[in-house]
This record gives sequence, C-alpha cells and structure tokens, in this order.
Amino acid sequence: MLCYSISWWGSEAGLKEELLLQVLQSILQAISALLSGWLMFMLVYQMVLTVLGFRRRTKDYADHAPQSRFLVLVPAHNEEKVIGDIIENLQRMDYPRELYDFYVIADNCTDGTAQRARSLGAKVIETHKESLDAPTGKPIALKKALEQLDDYAKRYDLMMIFDADNLIDVDMFREVNSQYLDKQKPDFIQCYLGSKNKTGVVAWFYYTSYTITNRFFQEAKYRLGLNCSIGGTGFAMSTAYLAKRGGWTTMSLTEDFEIQVEATLDGRRILWNHNTRVYDEKPTRVCASLRQKIRWAQGHWFVALRNTGKVFKGLFTGKIGLGEALSLITYMYSLSTYLIALIQLAISLVLMLPGFAYEPGEVTLGSYLGGLGIFVYSYFMLFYVADYMDNGISFRLRTVPLMIWSVMVNTVIAALSQLIGLAKRRQQQHWVKTKHSIDRCSKLRNPTLEEEKAAESSQKTDHLAEGM
Repeated sequence: MLCYSISWWGSEAGLKEELLLQVLQSILQAISALLSGWLMFMLVYQMVLTVLGFRRRTKDYADHAPQSRFLVLVPAHNEEKVIGDIIENLQRMDYPRELYDFYVIADNCTDGTAQRARSLGAKVIETHKESLDAPTGKPIALKKALEQLDDYAKRYDLMMIFDADNLIDVDMFREVNSQYLDKQKPDFIQCYLGSKNKTGVVAWFYYTSYTITNRFFQEAKYRLGLNCSIGGTGFAMSTAYLAKRGGWTTMSLTEDFEIQVEATLDGRRILWNHNTRVYDEKPTRVCASLRQKIRWAQGHWFVALRNTGKVFKGLFTGKIGLGEALSLITYMYSLSTYLIALIQLAISLVLMLPGFAYEPGEVTLGSYLGGLGIFVYSYFMLFYVADYMDNGISFRLRTVPLMIWSVMVNTVIAALSQLIGLAKRRQQQHWVKTKHSIDRCSKLRNPTLEEEKAAESSQKTDHLAEGM
C-alpha cells in the first residue's frame, strides 16, 4: 500500500511537471510567434515604402525670392578645432546677409571655442552649468540660448540648428525659404543628411545607411504626405511653433526624435527637402560609434516607451491618421530588431532543454534564398541605387567586401548599443560627446556642385527680380 502511494504521488508530480513544461512551451512559442509577426509587419511596411524611392527626384516647390528670416544656432562643446569651418560656411551663404543671424552656443567649454568663434566674427552665447551635477548636453544649451534670445519669434521666421562639425550647401537657406513659402509655411523642414567622411568600415556604414534612408524612407514618406524624421541637424523649425511650445522644452538625449514625436502628435507638418544638404562628420572608430549609438539608444527607447500610448490615443481620437500612426510606431520600434532576434534566440535555446517537446523547424533552401534576397535588396541594391541617383556614383565591385564587413561590424555595435541603451534609458541628464576624427575640412563633398548651385541661385534671383 505504501509503495502504491509513493508511486501515485510520483506519477502525479511527473504529470504536473510535464503539464507545466507544456504550458511554458506554449507561452514561449506564442511570444516567439508574436515577435516574428511584428518583424514581418515591419519588413513588409518598409519594403513597400522603398518602392516609392525609385522615382526620379523632382522639385515640387517653386523658387521664391529670399523673404524668410533665419535664426541659426550652432551648439558647441569644446569644438575649437572644427568650429572655424561652419562659421566660414555660414558667412558665405547664398542668401541676403540681413535675413539671417547665426550664434555659436559655447556650452560649458574648457577650450578656446568661444574665443575662436568671436575672432572669426561669429556671435557667441556662452552657457554654463549651475552646479557640478547639473544636467548637460545639447537640449540644455539650446534652452538656455533661446532664453537669452527672448524676442526670437518676432525677429525670425525659422530657426535652424547645425552641429559644430557640420558643413552645409550654400543654397540651403534659399531652398528652405522657397519650400517654406510654397508649402504654406510648414512647422519643420528637414534637409538631406549627407556625410563629410566615409573612409573606413565604421564611417562607411554610416554613409550607406544614411544614403539609403534619405531616399527610400525620408523621401518616400514625403511623397506619401507623411512626416519625415528629424535628424538632429540641418532642420528648420517655425519660430512661431517654437514660441508656442514655450521655447526648447525637449530634454532627452535624442532631442530630435522627441520633438518629432511631439510635433506629429500635435498635428504638425514635418517636410523633407532632398535638394540641399548638410554634411555631418561620422565616427571612424568602433568605440566612438558604440558610445554615440548607446546615447542614441538611451534617448530613443526613453522617447518610444514614453509616447507609445499617446500614439494610439492620438489615432483613436482622430488627432493623427492611420498612416501617420503606422509611420511613427514603426520608426519608434525600428531599433527593436536586434533585441527581438536575441529574445528569439534565447527562446529557442530554452526550448531545446531536456523536458520540452520542441523540434526546431527545418531551414529549407527556399527560405534561405528568400532571406538572402531580402538582405541583398534592402542593403546592397537600395544603397547602390540611391548612391547613383543622388550622388552620381556608379556601382563598384571593390566596395562589396567593404559593404559586407561594415554590416557585420555594425550589427555587433547596434545589438550592444540597443541592449545597453534600453537598460540605461532612464538616464537622460548627461550628454556623452562623440570625439572627432576630422579636425578640419574646408571643402564640401562636391565643391564644383556648390559653385554651380551658387551660380544657378544667382540666376534665379535675377530672374525673380526682373519678374518683380
């Protein structure tokens, strides 16, 4: 009798354990299926979106005589070595000098940034921390600078922000002015995000990814009438909307993404300009890239998780349309790809433990070729097409090994940065500066193009003057 009882209890415990494992397996498989469904949805959405990028770029706004008044801000923290280029660039813009002012914001500088900027004729606003543990960074500097320029909404129509290491096309103000006036004065205009450098595995990936994004996502969304993404530099913002917000109020490490989300939820328009460029310096070292992307991930996750509910609320209340909501949600969680891949890998490893009745699906040749085809299309084909259509650079076979190596290195950087960024998402108070690899670059990517644009703009001005 005793033996029978022990056997019965042992059998019951075994059944409970087996049932628990079955329930756990079902839950893990359901989670994996949901994650796979989300990845598939994002993939299909982005693949459909890229189709619009194959169309030839056409200028969809008329040229207007210079009219808009620009306030230009250049936040700079210890940028003595590079600040000269952007100042010289801004001093020779193809736009009436009386219609724009630019200020270098020397934020907590311990070098000669302020002195160097003043010696070159720039107006300088110096900002400092109130205490050793006070928050720092670009958003704080912008907030303090605008507080000193308290009449900006009356004096200027648009504010533009550039990083200290940037260079810009000399026709940028003219193009933004024309689009702003022709498109009923939108709240934001983001200009094409170009690269100053692309040498090396790390910088090359930045160049390729921005080249793809500019045409197949930014331009494509613009053609659909959707808001584009704000890139942190080279964008114009209506001073009327800025004043209505109470000045610069974003405080996350990704102030550009934060203001993009808030503006979209507020029903504001963010246009894309593919006709004029800002050239940004890209990191060349793995450590520098990792630090930068951790900062981006910290801010991105903070803003995404904080505003996801607001997006659905805006959709259900009719404040934003379905297309805008889908665009925003897919962009908010576009960086989740690496985390989802790691979660699915972890689930697969757990299900392979003893006790689970799990058999991994067989990878067929068709599924392998399909995945390879998607990768080749979404990275190689889109890049080479965009590089040719926008930069006039034809396909070169010798770049293929660099493409493969750069995407492998960046996959590791991106996965690490997303994990660390998610874990540190609540830390939004201190800005980690990306170190420069270029001290000075006095010429734009295409000086000939710059001269041609200046000549063309001059002809447009003469034509408009004659028409008046």
